[in-house]
Amino acid sequence: MNIHDKAFYICAFFILGVFLASIGVNLIVAVFGAVLFSLYFIFYKKYILSALILFVIFGASYYQIFSYFQGKANIVFDSRIEFTGIIIEASKNSASQKLILNLKAPYNRKIQMSVQRYPDFQYGDLVKVIGIIKEPSAETKDYLAKNGILGTVSFPKIELIKSGEGNFVKAELLKFKDSIISVFKRSLPAEKAAFLSGIILGEQEGFSKDLKEKMSLSGTTHLVALSGYNISIIAWAMLLIFGSYFSRSVSFYLSVLVIILFVFMTGAEASVVRAAIMGVIAIMAKETQRIFSIRNAITIAAFLMILYNPKVLAFDLGFQLSFAALLGIVYLSPVFKKILHAGNPGFLSWKENAVTTVSAQLAVIPLLLGKFGIFSLTSFFANILILGVMPLTMGIGFLMAGLGLFSDFSAKIIGLAINLFLSYELWIIDLFSKIAFPIATESFGYLAAAIYYLLLVGFIYKFNK
Repeated sequence: MNIHDKAFYICAFFILGVFLASIGVNLIVAVFGAVLFSLYFIFYKKYILSALILFVIFGASYYQIFSYFQGKANIVFDSRIEFTGIIIEASKNSASQKLILNLKAPYNRKIQMSVQRYPDFQYGDLVKVIGIIKEPSAETKDYLAKNGILGTVSFPKIELIKSGEGNFVKAELLKFKDSIISVFKRSLPAEKAAFLSGIILGEQEGFSKDLKEKMSLSGTTHLVALSGYNISIIAWAMLLIFGSYFSRSVSFYLSVLVIILFVFMTGAEASVVRAAIMGVIAIMAKETQRIFSIRNAITIAAFLMILYNPKVLAFDLGFQLSFAALLGIVYLSPVFKKILHAGNPGFLSWKENAVTTVSAQLAVIPLLLGKFGIFSLTSFFANILILGVMPLTMGIGFLMAGLGLFSDFSAKIIGLAINLFLSYELWIIDLFSKIAFPIATESFGYLAAAIYYLLLVGFIYKFNK
């Protein structure tokens, strides 16, 4: 077993331990089981496998330790108190604002607040709040805990003390993001500008309730979850631009820096963090002239994200969907190409889009059924029809954003072209929201999901023999 395989299995067994702990498997049971397996493999002189089994213990223990320290707080629940904090995240709709506060001493924890729509609060605002901090319910506790949020407050008395108290770099990145969104708003109709902001930046604040519902019914909500497309375009553009002025190594570091800044600017959602880590690994492999292993890149990305926050594995749907879809594309796509004798259909080919879409969708069905209890069969066709033009839409969108920062005229000229693509995509979303053919279930648990994925693995194994 070479060092790359060892690293893969260490990460995989650690992740397994975290997963077992996160779904409620008792730590003592996990440790006892892992020790028994280890002793069994030692007896049969399978020392490497025995050692790997122990990483299940490490993973389960890490999750428990993380949860213990995360839950320790001196926040006073269910009592009307006064506290101060800095707003680290602000999202708005027509009726209210959702704010995430990093509390000042003596609390030093994050809480989530719902407040009136006005006055308008921003990232970095230092506020004084008088209200009741509620401990999250059992159903939402772990979901909020994945973001480090230990309590919620509903419509308290809130007063702005001072602005500009957040991280300077993040504040400037958010201003830059707002500038790009303004370019889209000035150059396109409202709905199309909002949709393009979602595609390019993952920003959904401008989405109407109607558009959100249509995307949900048509199974296209994932289009506004940042992905590898975004990172690929940025990495390619940065390497091209920096490569014209700097050495290869300098271009590499500058490109990585831009990718990191993009991740923070867009809110560091799980899908874009995963794509960014894998993008950096790919660029690093190219820079060092090493072979890029997609299997190892996926595993390292998952390991690093789980190491930072083990709660994401079981309680972050974006994390689950991102990795499941990618694994489906990586391992199912070759099987379908083999069955269909498609070879390599080529970039932007409808066959390529069909194979990629079906592979990704099949991989995420259990997650969607488990979370929402419903999955539309027509979403296959909606995604096939949209994904064919999505790379062009994104490429033109990034170009529009870049030029529009310097010239409104250039942005409006480009807007004439991208308007056609956006009109087509929104039309497809509208059409398939009306002809959705859902499959629904009241309960789709871990056992059903495990059986489904075992069948998929068997299917892949059968055609790869």
